[in-house]
Amino acid sequence: MYTCNGKLNHKDQLLKQHAPLVKKLAYQLKAKLPASVEVDDLIQTGMMGLLDAVNRYEDNHGAQFETYAVQRIRGAMLDELRSADWAPRSVRKNMRTVESAISQLEQQLGRPPTEAELARHMGLSITDYHAMLDDCSGHQLIYYDDFGDDGDAHFLDRHGVADDSSEISGDPLKTLMSEGFRSALVEAISELPEREKLLMALYYEQELNLKEIGAVLGVSESRVSQLHSQAVGRLRAGLREQAWTGVA
Repeated sequence: MYTCNGKLNHKDQLLKQHAPLVKKLAYQLKAKLPASVEVDDLIQTGMMGLLDAVNRYEDNHGAQFETYAVQRIRGAMLDELRSADWAPRSVRKNMRTVESAISQLEQQLGRPPTEAELARHMGLSITDYHAMLDDCSGHQLIYYDDFGDDGDAHFLDRHGVADDSSEISGDPLKTLMSEGFRSALVEAISELPEREKLLMALYYEQELNLKEIGAVLGVSESRVSQLHSQAVGRLRAGLREQAWTGVA
């Protein structure tokens, strides 16, 4: 809305000024999600989050508006993804199959299995195995569903209990922040094959995109995506195994 002087009011100025921020955050999030998620949907949801931030923000909050807006925008996008359940059941089923194969072969071999060994174990050609990894692109290390209780304590809940804190058990955020879970994750990462370990460091620590990582590793962007899916499968299998054996 314009004032009587023909100028945008303060709220509209904030919306116009920070609209590019919504697009930036949407593309950052899209890079970690399957192709089925449309970036335009993320942007639309993010704009609603920005509008909410503009309406709720007060200068006396003590925080810069952009810092506050980022939280509201990301929160809106994540809420939309949760409600839409963007990961099809087939994707999660495929990833569980990969996780199970990794866990079984690691127990048999005493080391991380190769792609060829995993494909053979699942009765797939290496091409079909790579296609399965492509389908799992964007699969997350942790899902909110991982904290559910279906009659048997989930491996993440087990890590929370391992800290002997009744306040941690059942609280997803506290579980993820717990020393037991972080130690388990560090150990699982240390067990990754060297190339996958480097990939995860470049992606999550250096924040390189898949194309940039491909240039470092000397492989295609699609190959990086496959290796990332496989690394996530190894980490989830490792975390599950530690929980099952009571190791924190």
